Amino acid sequence: MMYHNFYKNKKILVTGGVGSIGSNLVRKLLQLNPAIIRVFDNNETGLFDLEQELQSDKIRTLLGDIRDKDRLNMAMNGIDIVFHTSALKHVPLCEYNPFDAVKTNVLGTQNVLESALSNEVQKVINVSTDKAVNPTNVMGATKLLAERLTISANYYAGNKKTVFSSVRFGNVLNSRGSVIPLFRKQIREGGPVTITDKEMTRFFMEIPSASHLIMTAGEIAKGREIFILKMPALRIADLAEAMIDEYSPAAGYRPGQIKIKIIGKRNGEKLYEDLMAEEEAERAYERDDMFLIVPHTLAHEDPLDPAYFKGFKKTKKRSFSSQDAPLIGKDGLKRVLRDL
Repeated sequence: MMYHNFYKNKKILVTGGVGSIGSNLVRKLLQLNPAIIRVFDNNETGLFDLEQELQSDKIRTLLGDIRDKDRLNMAMNGIDIVFHTSALKHVPLCEYNPFDAVKTNVLGTQNVLESALSNEVQKVINVSTDKAVNPTNVMGATKLLAERLTISANYYAGNKKTVFSSVRFGNVLNSRGSVIPLFRKQIREGGPVTITDKEMTRFFMEIPSASHLIMTAGEIAKGREIFILKMPALRIADLAEAMIDEYSPAAGYRPGQIKIKIIGKRNGEKLYEDLMAEEEAERAYERDDMFLIVPHTLAHEDPLDPAYFKGFKKTKKRSFSSQDAPLIGKDGLKRVLRDL
C-alpha cells in the first residue's frame, strides 16, 4: 500500500467510527501501526461491539456527538489526522427531518473543522457523497454545504498547518444506507422487492474501496481538493433482479416467485447522479483510479504541476452522469454480490 508508512505512529480520530465505512476504515488503519485510533460515535452499542471485536490497545472508543463541540475539542486533543465520516445519510429521513440534517451534516461538520483548527490537527478528510452534486434534496444540499465548509476552512488556517480536503462517494454497496440490506429482507420475506423507478441508475463502490480512497486522500491531500473514486454504474432494477436470482433459493423460493414492485420516486430522489458539476469538470484531473478536483487557484495550470500531484492528467470534457455511464449489468452484479 502506498500509504503504509504515512500512518505509522499517527494519532487518528474517526468520527462516525462504528458506521459501515467508519468501522472498516478503523480496521484498515489498525493494520498500519498507528500510535492510536480514537473512534468517535454516538452509538454506544456499536462502540462496545467494535471494541470487543478489535481487542486492541491502540483503540480508544469515545462516546459523543459531533453536534457537541466541547466533546469534539476533547476528542481531538493531540490528534494528527481526522477522518470525518459521521453524517445523516438517508435521503427520505433527511427530507422529513431537515433541521436535524442541518444540525449534524452542516453544523456538526463546522464543529469538526473548528475543533481541528483549535487543536492544530495536521489533516482533516471529510467524507461526502455524489448527492452533493446538483442536489435536489435536503441530504444532498447539506452535504454540499459540508463540502464547501471543508474546502473553505483552509482560509481560516492562517499560520496553522491544518489541511482540509474532501472525498466524494457514490452508493456504497452493503453499507447500512444502501438498498442491499432492504432487498435481502424483502427476498427473505418472499417479496415483493420494491424499486422506485426502472430507469434509476447509481454509481457504486464497495466498502473496502471507500476506505482505500479515504486513506489515499489522507496521504496526498494538500488542501482544498475533492477526490472522487472512478466507479462503475448500475441500474437499480438490475441489482434487484440479480439479488433475486442469487438470494431467493437460500430463502426457500424460486427466483420467479419473487416479484418486483415499482413504488415511484421518493421525496427528493433523483433518477440519476453526477460525479461532479459542470464547473468542477473544468478543474478536474484524473488518473486510473480517481478524479481530482483542484482549487481555483491551480485550475489554470495545464498540465498540473508535477510537484503538486504525480500521475494525474487533465480530464477531457465528457458526461459525468450515471445516466450516460456504462452499466455493469445483471451478470456483473451477480459476481459483485458473491464477493460481499
